[in-house]
Amino acid sequence: MAHQDLINGAIHAYEDRQAREEAARVAFERFGRLAGQSARALRVDWSDRYLCLDDSTQQTGFDRHYIYHPAWAARVLARLGPRRHTDISSSLAFCSMVSAFMPVDFYDYRPAPLQLAGLNSLQADLLALPFEDGSLESVSCMHVLEHVGLGRYGDPIDPEGDLKAIRELRRVLAPGGSLLVVVPVGQPRVQFNAHRVYRHRDFLSWFDGLELVEFALIPDGEAPNGPIYHAPEHLVDQQVYGCGCYWFRAPA
Repeated sequence: MAHQDLINGAIHAYEDRQAREEAARVAFERFGRLAGQSARALRVDWSDRYLCLDDSTQQTGFDRHYIYHPAWAARVLARLGPRRHTDISSSLAFCSMVSAFMPVDFYDYRPAPLQLAGLNSLQADLLALPFEDGSLESVSCMHVLEHVGLGRYGDPIDPEGDLKAIRELRRVLAPGGSLLVVVPVGQPRVQFNAHRVYRHRDFLSWFDGLELVEFALIPDGEAPNGPIYHAPEHLVDQQVYGCGCYWFRAPA
């Protein structure tokens, strides 16, 4: 029965694709007729088509983790207004945009050849950061720790890699400095070799001694609202693959 369901699903997907391609062909012919009546001299040729058949939707879809967590972090930095910000391997889009408003030093295990005013893009290993103890006033490391030690990005296999990386982040954070960390939260597990998912309470324990200034949860699913600030522990633990946004501050 499962085999037949798989076959039926494949047939349905093929038929749906064919129907959408036929609708695109009809739309192309209409566009061609209208273009022929226009004074514009743009070439229109079916052989040069580039069909985008999945974008005609009622709403614009987006990756909730990767839209909401940089938006959360940017708002924190807007409140903090640091003289300089250091980011370790977070979203390139986040670093690129924030660098328009404050100097950003971006470090990645696989350096990114970004060339933008206000942004320095350099290489660093999160397990051996090239900074003095207590030297960085503003640091972010978002959707990164869960990957360390799983080999996904060419890094060495190490089941304790994420904990070692946390110790490095704590080491370089200056007194009174802020650290923004984002990881998957909910039902704890390793989904090799993609990422880990953390239990909220366990994750907090690894930052013991730092103040949790703010926590925001991006929940599972397609909830209509954005991040849930100060989400209770029981709600975080219910998630299968939620997104936890943590703002820590070191004692002054």
